[in-house]
Amino acid sequence: MSDGGLTIQEIRVRAVSAPMKRPLTTSTGALTRAALVLVDLRTASGITGRSYLFPLGPHNVAPIVKLLEAMAEMLKGDAVAPFEIERKLRARYTLLGVHNIVLFALSGIDMAAWDALGQAQGRPLVELLGGVPKPVLAYNSNGLGILPLKPLVKEAVELVREGFGAVKLRLGRPSLDADRAALLAVRQAIGPDVTLMVDFNQALTVAEAIRRGRMIDEEGGVLWIEEPVRADDFAGCAKVAREVATPIQIGENFMGPEQMAQALAAQACDYVMPDAQRIGGVTGWMRAAALAQAAGLEMSSHLFPEVSAHLLAVTPGGHYLEYVDWANPILAQPLELRDGWAQVPTSPGTGIRWDEKAVKRHAL
Repeated sequence: MSDGGLTIQEIRVRAVSAPMKRPLTTSTGALTRAALVLVDLRTASGITGRSYLFPLGPHNVAPIVKLLEAMAEMLKGDAVAPFEIERKLRARYTLLGVHNIVLFALSGIDMAAWDALGQAQGRPLVELLGGVPKPVLAYNSNGLGILPLKPLVKEAVELVREGFGAVKLRLGRPSLDADRAALLAVRQAIGPDVTLMVDFNQALTVAEAIRRGRMIDEEGGVLWIEEPVRADDFAGCAKVAREVATPIQIGENFMGPEQMAQALAAQACDYVMPDAQRIGGVTGWMRAAALAQAAGLEMSSHLFPEVSAHLLAVTPGGHYLEYVDWANPILAQPLELRDGWAQVPTSPGTGIRWDEKAVKRHAL
């Protein structure tokens, strides 16, 4: 099917609260359900592009929905042309600033637009971007939060038994010794052949990040240390990266490729892992991938595995897909995994389709 004349008729926005199979507690708080904002970009030709956003709690749903509704009015009748949509929305929000939830909303529309284009051409997103569907290496991020040691060890074993060769442990407990105990317990439980990442979720000062980073260096066996300090403290993160041998991973909070460029200029990290709703959707991701390639850095993803699998398949230096199943309860066809590898869908677009009965059941 040709995508010629594909125009935006309306953008429908809904919110759900999806149950999480494993609640997750990090240094920033606890998640027991995933609040999601669903975006349906309906075209005049009958094609509907879909995406979802993760507003980081139900209290953030209302302003994001309002932003999406305002943007929908601005775009009614426009062509489904992601670069033009981005240009128009960035111009409209220049004075407010294209950051935070403004960028979330823009990204949601961008991802839905790319899905619509893929459907119009009868091709999966990965092919639309010039690639081919192929398996993408994933790690299981569905757990290993701030838990007592006994349930932590049990969960680590369960996550590996789901078929993954890599898992991520959240650190940032009240003391270095508590983090060390958790790290050693999980490493012993999963064995030396399973890749282990750790994530502090911005919990530490620069000095404490260096102290705990050196502890991790001593214990060994960790692929990366994620977000040890405040996300926008690129100078502080660069200091940690210089002082700690274990690679530093950041990027889930990059607000657009422009901020990623600032982090790379500061030499703030060894790896990058953009988030689809913060980096600018598919359009922003492709620009970020070019930056990572130019810097010679491997690039992973943060959340949104359904879209991120397509994107990593065309990313030079594509590293790890962060796999979470938080959207599965409302998806008609969740992302398929085999032996720790995400199978990039071959259906047109991103492959995101709603289970409408589940959406109704979990509606906010």
